[in-house]
Parts: sequence; C-alpha cells; structure tokens
Amino acid sequence: MSISTIIIIITGIATYMGFNDHSLFERFKFSVSGIKAGEYHRFLTSAFLHADWSHFLINMFTLYFFGDFINHVFGTTNFLLIYFGGVFAGNYLSYYFHQNDLWYSAIGASAGVNAAIFAFVTLLPFEFIYLFAIIPIPAIIFALGYLWYTTKGTQDMTSRIGHEAHFGGAIVGVVAGILLDYQDAFAKHPLVTSVLLGALAYGFYYMQKKNL
Repeated sequence: MSISTIIIIITGIATYMGFNDHSLFERFKFSVSGIKAGEYHRFLTSAFLHADWSHFLINMFTLYFFGDFINHVFGTTNFLLIYFGGVFAGNYLSYYFHQNDLWYSAIGASAGVNAAIFAFVTLLPFEFIYLFAIIPIPAIIFALGYLWYTTKGTQDMTSRIGHEAHFGGAIVGVVAGILLDYQDAFAKHPLVTSVLLGALAYGFYYMQKKNL
C-alpha cells in the first residue's frame, strides 16, 4: 500500500469523524483564534478535515496520482516533507495574512496536494495535466494559470476558498522540486524554472501589497 493511499485512508476516517463530531471538527480545524491561543496543532490537523465528500474526493483523487509520482521520484520521506510542508506553509500563509481576523478558519488538504502538483510541474513542466480529468493542459500553463487565479482570488473577501493556503502549498512544491532536483531544474528548464519563481514572487508581492 502506497503512502498516498495511507494518507487518503486516514484523511477519510478523520473527515467522517469530523462530520459526526462537531467538537472534534472545531478542535482540529485551522482557526486564527485557536492558534493565537497556542493551539499550533491546527497548522497540520486541519488537512485531515473536509467540508463535504466532494471536497474530500477532489483533493484525495488528485493526491493519489501526483503523490504517488512524487513518492516514486523523491522517496517516502521527501514526499511526506513536501506534503505536510505544503500543509503547514499554506496554513501559515493564511495565518500571516489573516492574523487579525479572529473569525477566520479553514479546513482541507489542498495546500499539501498543491505542493505535490507543483513539485511535479517543476520536474516535468511540459507534461500534460488533465483539468477536470478531461482537458489536457501543459503543466507549466496550468501552473501559471492557477497561480494567477489564486492570487487574484485573495481579493474576494466573500470567497470560501483558502487561496492563501493554496499559494503556500505551491511555494513549497516549486522550492522542493528545485532543491531536490537542483542539478537538473535550471539546467534542463532554466526559463520555466525562472518563470515559476517569478510568478510566485509576484503573487506574494501582490498579496502583501493588498494586505497593507
């Protein structure tokens, strides 16, 4: 059984438990007020909870394919560091931009999944990613479009999507892909790697400027 499958099973059990136990859901979700109270476990435990089964299935279906690839290329330890590093970085970025919004909370594994996706993009920028499992898009085009979408999405204060968390996961994926494949990342795809880093830098600058 792959490590991705194990994470999916554990996340499925935790998600189900969260549906049926409101106190557990509240105790482990990402929450600015909870983190300010010293409940730092929320930076990671929120990834095991989801809003509904469609939210869970989208995240875990994506993780199954990209997670297994990253695990195969970089090994289990590095995959876990990328996945949970993405979760932590995504939630930390959310906290950074929403630390004064005591009402702000979030759940889901999207940041960790994004870390796996963007590590894949860094390694194989011209492979196809299938949007909605149907539409083939070159990985680099998908990545740049997604970064544009999620950066602009931080402007929408009514959105229920954790765009900052998604962006944080993407940062971890790109940086990890470069560091773990540093001998080839710039040698094989210098322009692509530079464009990805530039898009991340611009996105963070844009969010920072908006937050001032």
